[in-house]
Amino acid sequence: MIKYLLSGITILLFSTLSLISQKDSAMNPNYDTELAEKLGGDDYGMKTYFFVILTTGTNTTEEKSNVDEYFRGHMENINRLVEQKKLIIAGPFMKNDKSYRGLFIFNNVTSKDTLVTLLETDPAIKNKLLDYEIFTWYGSAALPEYLPFYDKIWKSKP
Repeated sequence: MIKYLLSGITILLFSTLSLISQKDSAMNPNYDTELAEKLGGDDYGMKTYFFVILTTGTNTTEEKSNVDEYFRGHMENINRLVEQKKLIIAGPFMKNDKSYRGLFIFNNVTSKDTLVTLLETDPAIKNKLLDYEIFTWYGSAALPEYLPFYDKIWKSKP
């Protein structure tokens, strides 16, 4: 009886050690707790963002001087939101058949209502030259880390 009990305990012990070993092998040896916390990453190094697709707006009647002014303001607004660490990706789409004009990825924005308020500070959106579609997106928490590098590679101000 003791022989069977010891065999059972031995099997249980090896099974437990095997599970612990498997769990440890799934851990990333390069994991940086401080960086993950700073960036707001979950256990998978991911977090949620707001992904915005800019589309052609309903206003097609504006004079060229107004359009130029609104799009200058659009670029200034992008720069302001980047400085505030709210906007981490912005860029135009090439010509397409869906009226998609560009995209934004927002960071450190806590609600859709707050996002809409930020979007409405853009003169091109406010004056209906651009419209938008909002999506919640799950991506790498490290995404904002590219911004310091971007600032080192552009020659001419966009």
